Amino acid sequence: MSAADAVPEMVLLRAVFDHLGAGVYATDTSGRVIAANPLAGQLVGRPAAQTLGQDLHDLLCRAVDGTTLPREKCRIHTATDAAIADSRPDEGSKEFFLRDDGTLMAVIWAVTPLRLEGRTAGAVLVFRDYSTRRAAQEEIAAYLAALEELTARLNLISEISAVLVSTLETREVLRRTSRLLVPELADWAAVDLRTEEAGPVWRVAVHHCGDPDVAQALEGPLPPPPPGSALARALRGAQPVLLDADDLALETDRPLATAAHRDLFDRLGGHSAIVVGLPSRRKVFGALTVARTADSPPYADAEVAVLADIGRRAGPAVDNAQFFVQQRHVAETMQRNLLAPLPHADNLRLAARYRPAGAVTEVGGDWYDAFVLADGVTVLVIGDVVGHDLQAAAHMAELRNMLRGLAWNHEGPPSMIMRHLDDAMTHTSSAPMATAFLARVEGPEGGPLRLHWTNAGHPPPLLTSADGHARYLEDNPDPPAGHECHPGPGPAPARRHRPPAARVHPPALHRRPGGRPHPPPRLRHGPAPPAGLHPGRQRRGRLLRPTAGTHRPRRRRRRRPARPARAPGRRCVRSSR
Repeated sequence: MSAADAVPEMVLLRAVFDHLGAGVYATDTSGRVIAANPLAGQLVGRPAAQTLGQDLHDLLCRAVDGTTLPREKCRIHTATDAAIADSRPDEGSKEFFLRDDGTLMAVIWAVTPLRLEGRTAGAVLVFRDYSTRRAAQEEIAAYLAALEELTARLNLISEISAVLVSTLETREVLRRTSRLLVPELADWAAVDLRTEEAGPVWRVAVHHCGDPDVAQALEGPLPPPPPGSALARALRGAQPVLLDADDLALETDRPLATAAHRDLFDRLGGHSAIVVGLPSRRKVFGALTVARTADSPPYADAEVAVLADIGRRAGPAVDNAQFFVQQRHVAETMQRNLLAPLPHADNLRLAARYRPAGAVTEVGGDWYDAFVLADGVTVLVIGDVVGHDLQAAAHMAELRNMLRGLAWNHEGPPSMIMRHLDDAMTHTSSAPMATAFLARVEGPEGGPLRLHWTNAGHPPPLLTSADGHARYLEDNPDPPAGHECHPGPGPAPARRHRPPAARVHPPALHRRPGGRPHPPPRLRHGPAPPAGLHPGRQRRGRLLRPTAGTHRPRRRRRRRPARPARAPGRRCVRSSR
C-alpha cells in the first residue's frame, strides 16, 4: 500500500469504529479502558473520554440487583482475562451494565483479543442494549410457565372430576380426592363431612405426604366447631377461608382455634392453609382443608380459585352419593319386606338367606317363598323376574302373589300351576319373562315325604343327602313363564327316592362382595355343575333343611321282591308337565 493511500484507510477504519452499530471498549492487559466509540458512551450515559483509564469491571459490571459483582463471578471479566491470556474469544447475554443515571442495562456482548504487532495488547468488548429483547423473552417465558401451570391445574381438575363420578361411596370418593390434591396443591389435605343438617361433623379423610398412620389417626368424629371458626364459616357456605401464619398462631378464642383444626396443624404442621366448603344446591355437606408446610410457597389467588372450583364439584358428587344410598336403602327395605317370612312346618326345617350378588344391583326381581296349603302340603318357590331395579321388584311381588293364589286354588301338580301362571302373565300382567322353580313337599308326619317339582327355565337346584351325595334336579326344564312357547304334555312322572334328612340347595351359589362365588355346603361326593349353567350367572343362595321327624334315618338299600315292605322313607318325584 502506498503512503498516499494510508491516510484514507485510517480514515475509513476510524469511521467504522465511530459509527459501528454497537458499543466498543478496548482495554489493556490490566483491564483498563484505552479506547471507546461514541455509541458506547451513549449506551452507558458516559462520554467516552470519561471512561478512558478506568477499570472496565469496576465501572460497568453489576449483578442483576444492582450490587457490585465480584470479579470471579463476572463473566465479562473472566472472558477478558481469557482473551488476553489464551487469545480465546467469548460471548454472553445475561450480564448487566450500570448506566450513569443508576439504572441497569441488560447487554449482549462478545470479547476478542486485541493484537498489535504480533502480540496480545489487550481485549476488545463489543456490546448492545439487550433490555427490550430480554424483556420480551422473559415475558414469553412467563406466558409459557403460566400456560404449563394452567394445563397442570386443568389436568388435576379433570382427574378429580373423573374420581368424583367413579363411585357412589361417599367416603371413598373423598379419600381419592384428597390423595390427588397431595402434593399437587398441598402437603396435606383433610375432608370433614356433616352427616345431616346441623348434625355432627366427621373427619372422613386425611392424607399426608409423610407417615400415613399419623394421618389416619386424625380421622373420626369432631367436636362442634365454634361459630367464628374457619370450619364453621366454610360449612355456612362462605367464600374460601385463607389462613396464613398469623392466623395459625391465634389464641384459642380466635377463628381457627377449634380443637379439630389445631390438632391437624400440631401433628402435620403448616404455615398457610385454605378451607373451602363442599356446597350443592340443597346444602353444604362439608369442608376441605389443605395446607402447605416447610419451604412450600403460600397459596396464590389462582390456587384459591382452583380449590374453590374443586369444592363446588365435590359437593354435588357427595349429594348424589348420599341420595343414592338413601334410595338404595329404601329399595332394599322394600324388597326385603316383599319377601315373606318362612312358615312353620311340622315335618320340615326351613331356612332362607337372601344375599345380593353385586355391590350396586342389590334390588331386583329375585325372590323365594314357602307356604303351607290347606291340606298341609308345603310349597317351595325360587324365582327371578328379568331386571335389577325397582320395577323388577314390583313385578316380583305381583308374580309371587299370583303364584300363591294359583297354588292355593289348584290341587294339580306343580307343572300345572306354572302353566296357569304363564297364562295369567300373558293376559293380565305386564311383568316380563320370569324363571321359577316350584316344588310341593307332601307326606305324613312320620314319612314317607315326596318332593314334586317343576322348573320353568330356572337353574336347577341341588339335592344332597345325609351321607354327602348330591345331584342336580336337572330334567328337561320348561320354558320361562311369560315366554311365547307354552309347555305341552310331558312324559310319565319320574320317581326317585329321596334319602332321609336330605337337603335341597336352590339353584345358585353364594357370592362374595367381590363377585367370587362361595361353594355350596361341603359335600363328600359332589356333582359337576349342570350343563349350560355358567358359574357367573349363579346369583343367589338359599337352603332348605328337612328334619328327620320321629323317623330314624336308615341306610338306603336296594329293594328286593322277596323282602317285606320297607319302613317309611322319603322320595323325590318329578311332576308331570
